[in-house]
Amino acid sequence: MLFLICKNEIFRKFILLLTFSFQFQKQAVKKDVFQTFAEKVRDHKELESRWAVLQETRVEYFRGKDFVSFLRNHPELKDLLESDKNLEIEDIANSLLRKNLIVRCDRVVKTVRPGKRKLSTWPAHLEIFPDQMFSDNDAFFAWTFVNRRPLWQTLLSFCWPVLTLAICLFPVYPHQVKLLILYFCAGVLLLILCLLLLRALAFGALWIVLGKRVWFFPNILAEEATLKELFQFWPQKDEGERPKWTARLFYAVVAVLVILLLRHHAPDEAARARYQKRVSNIIDDVLEWSPRLALSGMMADSNVTDDGVEGTPQPDHTEGETISDLFEADEVGDAGDSDHHH
Repeated sequence: MLFLICKNEIFRKFILLLTFSFQFQKQAVKKDVFQTFAEKVRDHKELESRWAVLQETRVEYFRGKDFVSFLRNHPELKDLLESDKNLEIEDIANSLLRKNLIVRCDRVVKTVRPGKRKLSTWPAHLEIFPDQMFSDNDAFFAWTFVNRRPLWQTLLSFCWPVLTLAICLFPVYPHQVKLLILYFCAGVLLLILCLLLLRALAFGALWIVLGKRVWFFPNILAEEATLKELFQFWPQKDEGERPKWTARLFYAVVAVLVILLLRHHAPDEAARARYQKRVSNIIDDVLEWSPRLALSGMMADSNVTDDGVEGTPQPDHTEGETISDLFEADEVGDAGDSDHHH
């Protein structure tokens, strides 16, 4: 009887221990409401943000004044905070700072650069601000957690090994496929070069004529730009000072002299034909290369037999020649050698 009582008591304690452990794990698995709120705010498209370099790390950041206006326009996001949904915007931001979900940053360059009227609105390089308190007066805040990767990025990561293998197998592709890949890559490279040239020409012409700095596709060469910002067509607002007319006149004269110099030294039709023939020969060599030809070329170059005796290379029969023509050429060569000795 005593044994049954002890057995039931041990079983009851074991059940209580399992229940307590399950509840503890459930509370641990439950995500912090501020973490959920931060992820929702970061994924929202109406909160304007940029990418910058913070201590050799690329981070996404936003401005304090944009965060305040964003929460005022979307108060429904505060419901994610549950019991803390009645907090002020400043208190919510300070809670995010205390939980290390965001960090306050400051611009590295704090002086106006020559030719600029004011500091950059979105600096490309940041540093950690000493006072980690929220402010909406020229304050920047960077997200500290890793954002969830979209599904298409995960699927795209599995395509890189396949693409690498396809590039390595380029020499064994059919000739038509080689031509297609070659012309496609050459077309993309030509498009990029033409786009950069047109940007430079448009910038130079507008700078000389109107005195304004206008870059179409302004972020196409930026390192910290996102894919959407990379193909932004409309130029940014000119924040620099208007250039002097003497500088504009000087560069206009230089541009005219360069154009006249290039026109004077332009290649003629014969030089262009020679260059085109040389380039086409190089392209043909690349497209016609194959491992079989490379192996046969190596075997033809090494004329050494298995016994270590150098073999005699066989003459190549060119197209249109017969055996009698070859013998006649050999006889003429021998006769020329005998006359030379006499």
